[in-house]
Amino acid sequence: MTRLVDVLVIGGGQAGLAAGYYLRRAGADFVILDAQDRPGGAWRHAWPSLRLFSPAQYSSLPGRMMPVPPGGGYPSAADTVAYLADHEQRYNLPVLRPVQVHAVRRGGERLTVETDTGTWQARIVISATGTWWRPYVPHYPGIRDFRGEQLHTVGYRGPEPFRGRRVVIVGGANSAAQILAEVSTVADTTWVTLRPPRLLPDEIDGRALFALATRRTQGGGGIGDLGDIVAVPPVREARDRGVLKAEPMFRRIIRDGVAWPDGTSLAADAIIWCTGFRPALGHLAPLRLRGPGGLIPVEGTRAIGEPRLHLLGYGDWTGPASATLIGAARTARQMVAEITGQLQASPSHDA
Repeated sequence: MTRLVDVLVIGGGQAGLAAGYYLRRAGADFVILDAQDRPGGAWRHAWPSLRLFSPAQYSSLPGRMMPVPPGGGYPSAADTVAYLADHEQRYNLPVLRPVQVHAVRRGGERLTVETDTGTWQARIVISATGTWWRPYVPHYPGIRDFRGEQLHTVGYRGPEPFRGRRVVIVGGANSAAQILAEVSTVADTTWVTLRPPRLLPDEIDGRALFALATRRTQGGGGIGDLGDIVAVPPVREARDRGVLKAEPMFRRIIRDGVAWPDGTSLAADAIIWCTGFRPALGHLAPLRLRGPGGLIPVEGTRAIGEPRLHLLGYGDWTGPASATLIGAARTARQMVAEITGQLQASPSHDA
């Protein structure tokens, strides 16, 4: 059975819910398809101690503000899951789950969306699948020969499994710093980065980063020399202990550790790759829209090669800081206003 809808949103995480809120306010005919069996998006799969980079009042979706955690401070992954679940229910968003989207194809005046529960045809499709489902691990010589444990950020659940072990943590951004901060309390850790990591001043958090990302997108400069890593409380504590000292990137991986270009080596029992993600865009492959670097060229959020497709929540290329809660919310508002105009300009010819 094929079902018709004006707007179909793929993904029920923070970006999909932000889009849904504004689509509901606009009175649109829409549905949200989510591959997860429960609300919360990728936050359900993050390690328990992960913290947002901004206070709750600066980490909210449109509508209801995220509650301040007990005791204040930065919300946790669990706080964020609870907030997203409440947001979905509070605004009665039409989320269907679990629904796995396999492909989006052109089909006349509508886009055809193939799923494991049937086919949809939509006048507009919003892809909001994020990046968590495509973890990136760079290839280094010897990576398959390592006899210890290797895992990416997505597989990290806490420091206890590494107690008493020798751990190499790879990556120069926030996830690496937060994981290093807690693993270093139970293990012998070595931090390696491509470039020297830069901590932001203590008074700078996600609020300022969002403003700077907006300026950069508008051609007004970027973060510049401020830094890359938000000094949330655990990171500050690790800094004060003197463990936030990074070594340059190794050249190869050996059977029992890693080795640098000058011939020095380090024994290791585990390597944690905090090396980022790639956009989860496989469902859009039939549209053949990807440009250099694997990204889809966009104007705002709308795909240049397929104007019936919008992309939200993948990073600055789909809106300033749109991979964050506040960034997705602000970009979604502009996107839905544009979609409303598209729908009005091209009335449906359905009988």
